[in-house]
Amino acid sequence: MKLARLSDIYEYTKSLSKKTLVAINAIDGHTLEAVADAVKLGIVSAIVTGNQTEILKQCGMFHVDHNLFQIVDAESEEEAARLAVQWVVQHPDCILMKGLISSDKYMRAILNKEAGILPQGGVLSHVSVIDNPNYHKLLIVSDVAIIPYPSIPQKIAMTHYLKQMALDLGISRPKIALITPTEQVLPSLVSCTDAVEVMKAAKNGQFEPAVVFGPMALDVALDLESAQIKNITSEVAGDADCLLFPNIDAGNVFYKANTKLCNADQAAVVMGANVPVVLSSRGDSIRTKLNSIALAALLSK
Repeated sequence: MKLARLSDIYEYTKSLSKKTLVAINAIDGHTLEAVADAVKLGIVSAIVTGNQTEILKQCGMFHVDHNLFQIVDAESEEEAARLAVQWVVQHPDCILMKGLISSDKYMRAILNKEAGILPQGGVLSHVSVIDNPNYHKLLIVSDVAIIPYPSIPQKIAMTHYLKQMALDLGISRPKIALITPTEQVLPSLVSCTDAVEVMKAAKNGQFEPAVVFGPMALDVALDLESAQIKNITSEVAGDADCLLFPNIDAGNVFYKANTKLCNADQAAVVMGANVPVVLSSRGDSIRTKLNSIALAALLSK
């Protein structure tokens, strides 16, 4: 089934076998509300780790029924992370979620070699699905939160993740744009020269059935008229499903501009681990956190 809009994800995930969501240090109202809503929608069952007294206090303040999930008491962020990861390792049919814990501590828990969540040699990358009312379909973008300045091998891995996300959303022939400031191959722009290297992998068939094109400016990727004016001929032009940003600077600004200026609906996960991983910003809305839980549930089917 192809998802036309992000809101379609809820009905679809209800038809899948229910997974267990494990939220690390869920001591804030937004996380608890999102987890409770996901449980009530029938998307997941849930466990939350963190200081039990604070969790119950937050539940009371935000009118959340704490009986909807299991609470695992922890005295610190580090212990909350350790207990959550330990549970996920022992129960593979799980989803890991970030609560009120710094991203660096969250990522350290995932990257811990002894934990066994990250495959040997694996690359973790943040992938977002954006439902912008000004674009004619869903947009899948990477990386806006984890890899600051990805190497060429990392960009190849990220392109694979974009393709896989698109396939999971029902897009049979994903169109992936390698975003740069220009379609010209300018040696002074790393984004352009990197795009050329990723295109070599594409021409060798590494990303089939996806269609990959780059270097490509953002306007050309999203607007057919711009592509026609610039005389760019590609089936990706004006109809991109996926955007691979050259670095976190560009990706993060794009993500937040969509959030704050375009009223876009969004969801985000981390790909590359042995289990789906939800990495929401502390500034993300309850809706975005709930969307992300549903997206992780879809990926774990």
